[in-house]
Amino acid sequence: MTHPPDHVAEIMEQWRRERPDLDVSPQGVIGRLHRIANCLTGELVRVYGTFGLDEGEFDILATLRRVGSPYEMTPKDLQTSTMVTSGAITKRVDRCVSNGWVARRVSQGDARSRIVGLTEAGRELIDAAFTAHIANEHRLVGQLTAVERRELATVLERWASRLHV
Repeated sequence: MTHPPDHVAEIMEQWRRERPDLDVSPQGVIGRLHRIANCLTGELVRVYGTFGLDEGEFDILATLRRVGSPYEMTPKDLQTSTMVTSGAITKRVDRCVSNGWVARRVSQGDARSRIVGLTEAGRELIDAAFTAHIANEHRLVGQLTAVERRELATVLERWASRLHV
């Protein structure tokens, strides 16, 4: 079995040749993570698309579903949980409302505030889409051994914590 060329290694070698005064070793990690993240995003989005969802819509529905019954949040809590801007949340929720996957209602505690909640159709859709999503993630990480997955998860968790992300 032939392996595709390691473009990051080629780039690093070119930089070593052109700038031997610099240690380009971080590119070995960051460049590969970037390439892997781009590949994974494409693989994940492909599965969302089979359910008529884009990445943002999947994110909204999954966030509401995982908080548990009654599957509702304020737009501000959605924003915090998904880490996107309020404008992006509004657009995503608007698309989900227009598709009948979520509904907005006035908060009982504050008439100025709105609550976004999954509809029955939205819950059924995200349950099916999330099942396929997790199967897809298993397929993608299945290229690593169980030990490699645990070690990688540990290293990434540690690094994310140090980066405060």
